[in-house]
Amino acid sequence: MTRNSSVDMLARLVAFPTVSRDSNLPLIDWVEAFLERFDARCRRTWNDERSKANLFAAIGPDAPGGVVLSGHTDVVPVDGQDWHSDPFVLTERDGLLYGRGSTDMKGFSAVFLSRLESLDVAAMKKPLYLALSYDEEVGCLGVDRMLEDALAHYARPDFAIIGEPTTMQVVRAHKAINSFRTVVTGKAAHSSQPHMGAGAILAAGRIIEKLDQIGRARRAAPADSGCEPPWTTVQVGTIQGGNAVNILPAHCEFVWEYRSMPGEDPDLVLDALQTFIDEEVLPDLQEFAPEASVESETIARVPPLIADAQAKAERWVEGLAGVREGGSGEVAFATEGGSFQNAGISSVVCGPGSIDQAHQPNEFIHPSELARCEAMVDDVFAYLYTT
Repeated sequence: MTRNSSVDMLARLVAFPTVSRDSNLPLIDWVEAFLERFDARCRRTWNDERSKANLFAAIGPDAPGGVVLSGHTDVVPVDGQDWHSDPFVLTERDGLLYGRGSTDMKGFSAVFLSRLESLDVAAMKKPLYLALSYDEEVGCLGVDRMLEDALAHYARPDFAIIGEPTTMQVVRAHKAINSFRTVVTGKAAHSSQPHMGAGAILAAGRIIEKLDQIGRARRAAPADSGCEPPWTTVQVGTIQGGNAVNILPAHCEFVWEYRSMPGEDPDLVLDALQTFIDEEVLPDLQEFAPEASVESETIARVPPLIADAQAKAERWVEGLAGVREGGSGEVAFATEGGSFQNAGISSVVCGPGSIDQAHQPNEFIHPSELARCEAMVDDVFAYLYTT
């Protein structure tokens, strides 16, 4: 059996252009075939179109406990970015490894896949679970389907390590992501006759101004947290509406989000905005157009990772080889960790590379980060040999 280095494995994974708008099935097919040599018991869960799949694999005994090592398969686009080499060919330059997903987050997946050849399956007392998800980058859309299916067929693991780039430091908590599309439907009319219609853009502007006020209020009341910044952030990303300056616009829509602090009510911002819409915006909008409306569609609700009071996974992972000390243990970016935690699995985020490289042109990872991660994964395997 030919041994795969983590760099070799990373080159294989980077070569699959698994941008979130495209299918990840070629990568999933390849990994599932690779796992056959370890007698892995694999399960797929699909998106509605069956164009993408999660892969959840169990290796070792069918027994309680064990560990999940989790990585997402999708990467963000490279369109419009100034890459100095092919983003889907892992390229070594000046001692660094360049490629889309090298840090976010195929580096972690490459390590645990490459280290499987050192795993003594016959000696395992606890199972190893490998989780590869789709559409993390567009709102963690795949992970909950995967976990629901996995827990219906396997025992609940002891721990989960989500290998997002943390420079191999343990993250015990992170913010939630809550994103929405709000559609304001008014009624078109000539601009000289506003009493005959309802302008959707002005109504949307009032709602956006309220979002700004809510965000400023959250900033004025920062939490005692290691998250940077230590408050719930609110922002509007896109807006479209209107046809001409002399027509009251019948339609305006905007996409917005807030990233709420771990432990904070994740509905706080949404509820405050809806109250404002119901009590202030709609009565004015419907004065001359009773059919006018404001509707908000959920795009994504990514749960926070909340610091475990018992710190089970945190203490265990901090004791593994390769894991760095330092850091606040709390971050502003979100991961699939909250979903694993909500599934009843003690979870932390810890993986190779820096989040500063995520989504950037010329994304890279330092080989030393992969080496640290190899040491951690080897210690995870050692835990699986114990009763």
